[in-house]
Order: sequence, then C-alpha cells, then structure tokens
Amino acid sequence: MEKEKINSKILKSNYIPTAEFYSQIIDSLQDYSIFTLDNEFIINSWSSGSTKIFGYEADEIIGQHFDVIFTEEDIQNGIPQSEIQAALKEGRATDNRWHICKDRNEFYAYGLVFPLIGIDGDMLGYVKILRDLTERKKSEDAIKKYVKELEDLNTHKENVLAIVSHDLRSPLSGIIGTAEYLKTNFDRLESSKAKEMLDLLQKTAVDELNMLDNLVEWARIKYASEVFSPAKIELFDFVQKVFESLKESASLNSINLLNEIEPNISVFADGKMLLSVFQNIISNAIKHSLPGGEITVLAKIEAEKVIIQIKDSGIGMSKEVQSKLFTPQMSTLSKARKDNKGAGIGLLLVKGFLEKNDGEIWVESIEGIGSSFYFTLPIEEPLYKIDSSDKIEFDERV
Repeated sequence: MEKEKINSKILKSNYIPTAEFYSQIIDSLQDYSIFTLDNEFIINSWSSGSTKIFGYEADEIIGQHFDVIFTEEDIQNGIPQSEIQAALKEGRATDNRWHICKDRNEFYAYGLVFPLIGIDGDMLGYVKILRDLTERKKSEDAIKKYVKELEDLNTHKENVLAIVSHDLRSPLSGIIGTAEYLKTNFDRLESSKAKEMLDLLQKTAVDELNMLDNLVEWARIKYASEVFSPAKIELFDFVQKVFESLKESASLNSINLLNEIEPNISVFADGKMLLSVFQNIISNAIKHSLPGGEITVLAKIEAEKVIIQIKDSGIGMSKEVQSKLFTPQMSTLSKARKDNKGAGIGLLLVKGFLEKNDGEIWVESIEGIGSSFYFTLPIEEPLYKIDSSDKIEFDERV
C-alpha cells in the first residue's frame, strides 16, 4: 500500500527520483546488505543494512577489497574471482555460502552480484546484494543432523543387538557353566586346577563388565543428549593426564608414550567423551604394539578444526580390517573376542562420541609397520554446516 502511494505521488507530480531517493530506499532494507564495488573490486558504497549484518560502519569498510567478507577457505579457492567472472559472463551470479563479519563470526547468506553499467555503456563496477539466512540455515541443519543421528541409530541397531545376544550371552553361559562345575566338583578338584578355573572366571567376568560399560556409554551418548557438556580443552595437558592413567599398562611392554602436541592448541569438546576416545585408541595401540615400541600423539590446526593423530609402531592392519573397523560385523566381533583383542565395541563408542562433537575419524595402517588413527574436533563451538552440494535454494519471493 505504501509503495502504491509513493508511485502515485511520483506519477502525479512528474517527479524524477534522485540518487538520494534511491539511497533512502536501499537504506530502508535492513534485512539486506547492499554495496557496490569499483572495477578494481574495492568497496565504494555501503548500505545501513550492510552495517547491521556485517558490523562495519561505512567509513571502516569503504576503500577495502571485497575479499574482506569471504572466509579464508573461499579466498584460497578463488571464490570471489569466480563470482565476478560468472557475473560478467551470465549477467549475474548467485550463491549460498558463509561470510565473515567484522567480529570474525560467520553468517550464512544468499548472495547476488551483477555488473553496474553506466548510461553510456561504460563498466562502472559491480553491485553485491546479500540476505542473511543464518537462522534458517541453522534450523535446516539441525533437522538434517537429527535425521542423520536417527539413520546412524538404525545402522548400528543390528550390531548392538548382536553384541547383546551373542557376545554378552555366550561368555555369560560359559561363566555359569564353569561356576556350576566348580560347585559340583570343588571337593574333588586339585587346588591348582580350581585356581586356574577361578582365574578364568574372574578374567571373563571383568571382560564382560568392560563390554557392558562400553555398551552403556554408547547408549548414553546416543540417547541421553542432556549429559553432553562441551567446553574448551587444552589438548597437551589433557593428553598428559591420559598418558598418566595408561603409564603402567604401557610400561609392562616397555612402550614409550610421546606427547608431541604443541602448547595452547585447544578444542571444543565434551571432556568425558574425549577422555574415552583417547583411552580407547591408545589402549588398543598399547595392546597391538611390539615391546619397545612408541605411541605418539600429534595435533595440527587446519581451517577451523584440529586434526589429532595417534601413531603407533605396532603390528598394523590389513585393508579388509580397516574397512570394517568402525562398523564391526558379528563375525569380526566374535573373532576379536576369541583372539583376546577386545570386541570392537570401543571403536563404535569412539566414532559415536566424535560425531556427537562434530568430529570424524579415519585410520591409515600398514601391516608390520604400524597404524595411525586420525580424528578431527572443532576449535570453537561450531555452526552447523552442510556440504557444498547440499545447498539451500533461496526463495526470491520471501
């Protein structure tokens, strides 16, 4: 209605809109960032909506190259230049991507850029328009993350049921059978034989309890999200504490534990879950290392994540074992128990914990040489992101 009144006023008075008139209209669009670039891609005008979204006042941003609004990753991948080239070729270029504000926070936006042509056909520069879609992006990503978690639960359901029905029931049957034999024949058994059977009972019962604890922890992270309490964690000191708890186990085989993480590298994660991740992977490395070997923990920052490496000089793994490592099937679980190498549920737990903390895990290994487990964790509390192929289509009617 207001727009009709303005148009009517213009027509009745033969009013010719001035640059100031258009500037007022642009500045009234507070949900949009609208600015212009010269032919060298230097920002030379800045709307009040741009200030609201990016945080820069006009006098702070005018004169800067428009790269300033792009992430480091996009700059390295040549995205700003690609946008300009597409705009020149097609007449306009659109995208959905993350941008950087003055305070270095990121926001997700629909973007449009097109050439600015003068009356005489001269190339004056470019116009860039952005609309902040961060809240809608977060909502959509939260839904996608929830759906993925449901899919993961369904994927692991059969393995967990198999573990409960077979890997827990079978040893428990053995414990019951051994106990009944001892009860019935205790008076006739030699003390050495009775002690051997009691030792076996004790070891099997401890193994069962460890597996049950892992299953409970895995279920806890999958179903009880309220216990999730991520915070900033200094990696070097954290790994030292883990090494201290595993020192005795490592010393039995003269295995050296080396912490080569640089000071001041931190991650944003749940401390209890991260503790379980390190203990599971390092304990496995100790178990599969040769006497006198080394286990080294390293970390490096890449983009907005930390990549942690746990490297051992142990027996290594075949390609077949590596391919099934984080989704163990019934046959591999049973063989692991038989070979006294653990049931594999620990790595399911590790994978679940890391995914909960917006991380991922993979392994590289050579038989007879050793293995390296890698996993990522965010440096800061992450904004949910999706793959570039999974873009939000901007509804221009909104």
